[in-house]
Amino acid sequence: MKIPPQFQQLFKEMQKIQKKLEETQKQLEEKTVTVQVGGGMVTVTANGKQEILSIEIEKELINPEEKEMLEDLIIAGVNEALKRSKEMVEEELSKITGGLKLPGLNLPGLF
Repeated sequence: MKIPPQFQQLFKEMQKIQKKLEETQKQLEEKTVTVQVGGGMVTVTANGKQEILSIEIEKELINPEEKEMLEDLIIAGVNEALKRSKEMVEEELSKITGGLKLPGLNLPGLF
């Protein structure tokens, strides 16, 4: 069975996209986003794999009487860092796909 030329071309294009996705995944592992909440009192850094790399807390915020506020700020910082990390990944993927949303197209370990 002979494969029509348009399918051969489509297959080659898909291979190029797959290679580009693999390269992008490696690059995203190195990219980070950093967010600050509470007026800069809590800083959270995440990478393109949706992993939290660091959480920094200003000394004056560490007060046993303010435990609940600190916990809330950490949650807010982590959620915002993960949101921005996901946006960064989506932006990079849209560069590869030209903005097309392809079903099932994501990078392993990212979502």
